[in-house]
Amino acid sequence: MIKFKKRHATIICILISIAFTSCNSDDGDSTNGNWINRSAFDGPARSSTVSFVIDNLAYIATGYTGEDNGYLNDLWVYNPNGDFWEQKANFIGIGRSSASGFELNGKGYLGLGYDGTNRLKDFYQYDPSTNTWSQKADYAGTARYGAIGFQVGDKAYIGTGYDGNYQKDIYQYIPGATDTDPGTWVTNNGYGGNKRRDAAVFIINNKAYLGTGSNNGLYETDFWEFDPTTEVWTRKRNLDYEDSYNIARSNASGFAINGYGYIACGVNTGAISSVWEYNPNNDTWDEKTSYEGTVRYDATAFSIQNSRGYVVLGRTGSSFFDDLWEFMPFEEYDDED
Repeated sequence: MIKFKKRHATIICILISIAFTSCNSDDGDSTNGNWINRSAFDGPARSSTVSFVIDNLAYIATGYTGEDNGYLNDLWVYNPNGDFWEQKANFIGIGRSSASGFELNGKGYLGLGYDGTNRLKDFYQYDPSTNTWSQKADYAGTARYGAIGFQVGDKAYIGTGYDGNYQKDIYQYIPGATDTDPGTWVTNNGYGGNKRRDAAVFIINNKAYLGTGSNNGLYETDFWEFDPTTEVWTRKRNLDYEDSYNIARSNASGFAINGYGYIACGVNTGAISSVWEYNPNNDTWDEKTSYEGTVRYDATAFSIQNSRGYVVLGRTGSSFFDDLWEFMPFEEYDDED
């Protein structure tokens, strides 16, 4: 009788442990990170913007409000220390969405995109020291939108996207020697990935990681690492390498924090809020606490000092958002903050 009670108690403890673990998995446990709601974006709610970070300040430009003539050309800057927004000089190109951009040598760059009628390939530079824009050399590829833009090491690139067909070409931008020099574009060879639009990219230890996006209705699962010092693209494990991985999506947000990469939100048949963390040391993914704002896609992400990651704006169907959330992957989950 005593043995039966002990075994019965052990079974009960196991069941309680399983139930407790299951509850934690649903709610987000202490290892999965926490989202903090920060100061809402001061401009109109929108999606499909461009971001770049200069001197630990995040710049957000252009985007689409969902309204007639809702393609924007304004520029805003976010200060994480004071948690506030400030408007800067308007972008001098036509208003647009799904453009591409990056930071290079302390200046911001923005180009390509869609203005509601035309796909675009014009390209511009923003100088924060003078709060002015200037036009640079047009993108060397075809006019398109939904392309990725990224800066890694001392080089910057734009590629993939949609020009009426899905694309996989990538070009490097080389700035001019003087402010009046428009700069040049050169082809970056060696990317063996699939064609796609609306992919995500993040930078870890001076290497770029590219994945997700869609191609003719399919969500791409190939994942790539790019080393700018050798100009070599290396294929990593597919995003469906493990049966438990549910990473494939389009229109997601990518950013990096303290040596880890993150893919957040996006769409896969419908809008999703899941967040996945990439570890480049062992080429594996781990699911984290889901995005705590309203489920969305076409949001914008950025990292500051490689230690603070943010997701802002975006949309779900005809609903557009202006909230800003900071992700803290190494803090305990708190559903009341």
